Amino acid sequence: MGKNIVDAIVSVETFIISIPREVPYLGPLKEGEAINGRGYLIRKGNRTIYPSADMTLLVKVTGESGRVGWGECYGIVAPEATKAIIDDVLGPVIIGRDPAGAVVIHEDLYDLMRVRGFFGGYYLDALAGVDIALWDLAGKGLGVPVSTLLGGRRHDAIPAYVSGLPRATIKERCDVAVEWTGKGYKGIKFAAAVSDEGIVKEMAALREAVGPDVDVMVDLHWKFEAAEAIRLIRRLEPYNLYFAEAPCQPENLEGQARVAQGIGVPLALGEELRTAYEYRPRFEARAMSIVQPEVGHSGISEFIQIGRMAQAFHMNVIPHASISIGIFMAASLQAASALQNVPYHEYQHSVFDRNLDFVTGDMACQEGYYTIPTGSGLGVEPHDRLFEYIK
Repeated sequence: MGKNIVDAIVSVETFIISIPREVPYLGPLKEGEAINGRGYLIRKGNRTIYPSADMTLLVKVTGESGRVGWGECYGIVAPEATKAIIDDVLGPVIIGRDPAGAVVIHEDLYDLMRVRGFFGGYYLDALAGVDIALWDLAGKGLGVPVSTLLGGRRHDAIPAYVSGLPRATIKERCDVAVEWTGKGYKGIKFAAAVSDEGIVKEMAALREAVGPDVDVMVDLHWKFEAAEAIRLIRRLEPYNLYFAEAPCQPENLEGQARVAQGIGVPLALGEELRTAYEYRPRFEARAMSIVQPEVGHSGISEFIQIGRMAQAFHMNVIPHASISIGIFMAASLQAASALQNVPYHEYQHSVFDRNLDFVTGDMACQEGYYTIPTGSGLGVEPHDRLFEYIK
């Protein structure tokens, strides 16, 4: 393919970014929770480890033209692992390849380790970061946004739901919800992992606070056995719950399907899944009606495949948004804008708004809507000042 290569890859670099924050993700620490020597805390509500800072992994792919493609992947915990996979395995393999073949490269990199069982976890997270950078570089090389490469942009703006109410009490969280709905946002999601005063009580209080016309959602953080989840969600339904998310442990496919079939509201899941292979049995089992791909886990190549598969199963896509400095948020918005069935995109306001200062471009979230970045590739690049936070 030599002379037909648009912009051969000459280098792949990675950077761990850690931006301090005053209040940890999901809100203040609870009794019995503490930040350890490595900067992590474990939420007792869902037994999950989180960083006390906004931590991520940035990927830089440079072509022989000097153009640069930027990627970012899930680097919340042990980002050194994801970095090592890119530096030692994925990066060297793609030197000389054409970024315009992003999907082909993604398939080839997936094949490198599939016989060893690495079809998830850190390997796929690393692959996601590289994949996003390749799409960005390909778009820049052709002078078009990633959404054009994916078949065309269907949406210039996508409704955003406010995710997380990082305050200590129900009253304070209701005040935050009212503040955001007053800014034009029509969807609010609360986290059961920190609903210490009671999940049903919090749902009732939020509904009273925001009124009947706001969509209220709950993230159950994989806390429940299927029958428990069904019983709980049924108690939330009278308050006009928009969707319930992640009721059972992610490996419990049978439980997820039982919940989906046993409740009267949509079930949402999928943030922890990385490939269409993981989604497929859940589609077939009708284990959800809303899918939540996380581009920091999947990359663009798998994200769009998952999204189009969801459309074939008549399911909606409401992309998940995790801790990001803005690069993979732009990737998620570019890919989501090319899909038909996207009623919302998650909006991590405590992360997105602050970290927007670290990227260029016109990506924004205001008055209830995300603005899809314009320009070629992802439409955003990291500011120089971001690199002050290299870990």
